[in-house]
Amino acid sequence: MPNLLVVDDEQSICWGLSKMGESLGYQVTTASSAEAALALAAEARPDAIVLDVRLPGLDGLSAMEQLRAEVGDVPMIVITAYGDLQTAVNAVRNGAFDYITKPFSLEQVRHAVLRAVQRPDQGDFGPRRDVPVEGIVGRTPVMQATFNRIALAASADSCVLLSGESGTGKELAARAIHRYSRRADGPFVAVNVAALSPSLAESELFGHERGAFTGAERSRSGLLAQADGGTLFLDEVADIPLSLQVKLLRALDSGEVLPVGGSKPITTNIRVISATHQNLLKKIADGTFRHDLYFRLSAFEIELPPLRERRDDIPDLVRHFVARIRGEAAGDEPEVSRDALAELQRRPWFGNVRELRNVIEHAMIVARGGAILPEHLSPPIAAELVPGLNREAASPGQIGELISAWAKDALQESSPAGQAYNKLLQLVEPPLLKAAMERCGGNCAAAARELGMHRITLSKKLDQYGLR
Repeated sequence: MPNLLVVDDEQSICWGLSKMGESLGYQVTTASSAEAALALAAEARPDAIVLDVRLPGLDGLSAMEQLRAEVGDVPMIVITAYGDLQTAVNAVRNGAFDYITKPFSLEQVRHAVLRAVQRPDQGDFGPRRDVPVEGIVGRTPVMQATFNRIALAASADSCVLLSGESGTGKELAARAIHRYSRRADGPFVAVNVAALSPSLAESELFGHERGAFTGAERSRSGLLAQADGGTLFLDEVADIPLSLQVKLLRALDSGEVLPVGGSKPITTNIRVISATHQNLLKKIADGTFRHDLYFRLSAFEIELPPLRERRDDIPDLVRHFVARIRGEAAGDEPEVSRDALAELQRRPWFGNVRELRNVIEHAMIVARGGAILPEHLSPPIAAELVPGLNREAASPGQIGELISAWAKDALQESSPAGQAYNKLLQLVEPPLLKAAMERCGGNCAAAARELGMHRITLSKKLDQYGLR
């Protein structure tokens, strides 16, 4: 019989969660403080712990490490009435299996407890430090921060926008968010928007009724309806036709999908994760992407770092790809020479992790089972061959025109100046911030002082422009 330990100083919550656990056939132990929970944990040996953050004496987040030292890697479901971002981040960093804010329904906790107790692998209960996420490999601080962001996104149900250069693993991140979310039992429907035919994109996304257009011989369910109860992943979302953006926004806001040629909407419950290597703020300024849809899709943003910013992860990635390409049943893995690894760590990797995998696959073919040497590596690809790398340079003429447009619009209440102002910032700020960071040797605090802005503001802008 599984054991559940409930730690909360509110008697009503302990009583309710006890009844819920008993209805599942679990043995439930309750404690009103972290100190009491630590005393009970060794004896009760819980299979899962439901832990409140705000407790008298030792708080829940501080108690997590001590509880783990006492009973091992038991999944802990953190509950709190203070659902701020910092508390969520700390909970995830401490290895929380799930993060639930009060007021909550017993069904929420019940689902989390079931997933925690019935997980197939006792060591696999959510992305935390030093744990690879769905094939995403990395030990560097920037990747550990990415793991934490993924875990935090998984604990909520908001739309997530994944940004980063091509080949950084945005779809892997989307799949990880889905896997560790409350929607894990639902479908994960992935669609590359750029690959949709412009004439059939609406039908693909929203479905159509029989006879809605020439060739529509039968009704068809769209991708939004197919993702009901799960996650819809919109890759290259910047390429969605402008004519469909309003309809997508309405579907997300209302939870209803209207097929092409239909008169009766279909109710759906989906979570959207979108990804792009393009600058959506620039697309908004250009008038090719709606700002309201951007705000709807980007409730939570995660920037996937380029490989050149985490070169210390390359040896682990190489071993990962060699093992995957070779396969478990195909014999011993080939050795990768020290010189080959050094060469791999020197390269700029404009194609990122995807390029690295292709280089390793090429080298294994050429090496024919022997050690991989530098001469077996295919040449690196040029930056201009990779989309999303070349940034638009700001000329004095462009800057002057935008300043004039901004000043003119700012004097007219009926004409918003924000579009010109945002475009001006996107032209001027990136080279200025980059120069300041280079001048200060990559020290964010020193660069912020020179620029006259707060360090946190500079950090957010560096993330926004992909200048980390």
